[in-house]
Amino acid sequence: MPSSATSPAWVDEEAVDDAKAILRTAAVATRSQRSQSKHEETAQAIADHLLALPELRVATCVSIYASRPTEPGTLPTIEALDALGIRVLLPVLGEGLQRCWGEFRGTDDLVQRAPGRPPEPSGDHLPPSAIADADVIVAPALAIDGVGTRLGQGGGWYDRALKRARPDTLLIAAVFADEVHLDGKPLPRATHDVPVHAVVTPKGVTRFTR
Repeated sequence: MPSSATSPAWVDEEAVDDAKAILRTAAVATRSQRSQSKHEETAQAIADHLLALPELRVATCVSIYASRPTEPGTLPTIEALDALGIRVLLPVLGEGLQRCWGEFRGTDDLVQRAPGRPPEPSGDHLPPSAIADADVIVAPALAIDGVGTRLGQGGGWYDRALKRARPDTLLIAAVFADEVHLDGKPLPRATHDVPVHAVVTPKGVTRFTR
């Protein structure tokens, strides 16, 4: 299920970075104003929609992120996948700041290694290439547009990770409903950005047509 949306042959990367920075600042400010009860409702709704996907029902391995307090919650999804016997991969920070993966082994095993960092499994780290085991990847985002361009946190780590996914892997971004821009101006996209196939919000799943 490869992504076929493409960027222009030439992109002003500096202008794209500047535009993304402005959008990130606004998105983070908006997220900080959401109530905790709203986050809990969002987390359960997202879990319900994801688990209804046919790709999830046949998956043996899913990569997903362990959400931070202001992000769309993922813990109900993670626990449900684990209960179904599906292998769950979560991002971890390896040696030399290398981004790796770890297997979920229960909520008690998740640790926050530094303030502001997402929770991580405490077990052995798997190499970056382990993402190729995932049949479905749920990635964080601050916004998404109508062709699957995702606005990440910056740094491009998830885009590098997504490039290691298999061509048939379903790529999904998780955001709040008001962070989906289906009919508006496209989000700025750099040449290294990897578009996703679908977006999940508390309202449901939207797949993108290439």
